[in-house]
Amino acid sequence: MSNETPDFSKGLIPAILQHHQTGQVLMLGYMNQEAYELTLQDKVCWFYSRSKDRLWKKGESSKHYQHVIDIKLDCDQDTVLIQVDPDGPTCHTGSQSCFNTPTPYSLSELEATIQESVQSGNPNSYTNYLLTEGIEKITKKYGEESFEVVIAAMKQDNVELANEVADVLYHLFVLLHNRGVAYEDVIAVLSERHHKKGNFKGERKDINHW
Repeated sequence: MSNETPDFSKGLIPAILQHHQTGQVLMLGYMNQEAYELTLQDKVCWFYSRSKDRLWKKGESSKHYQHVIDIKLDCDQDTVLIQVDPDGPTCHTGSQSCFNTPTPYSLSELEATIQESVQSGNPNSYTNYLLTEGIEKITKKYGEESFEVVIAAMKQDNVELANEVADVLYHLFVLLHNRGVAYEDVIAVLSERHHKKGNFKGERKDINHW
């Protein structure tokens, strides 16, 4: 979270809520300093209602609280971007987002789906079957699916290629789960390699990672 303090000198400041996994913008509200401090303290979002002229906790009626994951300030320090993990739909209409935008799909959701399958203990789950069989079965299936990607690419069948890549990603995530490697760990490696590459004009950094 940001160590800087927002500038409340002009009164209320806008607060944008964004889903921490998908990046979907969920809503726009307004905060005064007290609402901001309560948000930091409780790790759930508080706002100041301009129509009711009072503080309010998002989800106080619906119980769809917005759990704070991270907070960033803009360059003028008068707008906050809050990444949240919502307990349910953010909009009072029941929609995930007040902006009624489609929910983006991210690979972190694939990881979550695998975890949900494990927690369910469903004996008919293919995920649980693979995990029960163990690392040898999982790696064998991953290798088979990877070869199917090669075949689809050589056939120049893009529809089949997309489907086979999806199968590879699924089996890869099952493999990661089996080994106790989180998707975030992989992203951290990619992020480190990306920043080592360098994006500054006239500067070339080590890109041997790729």
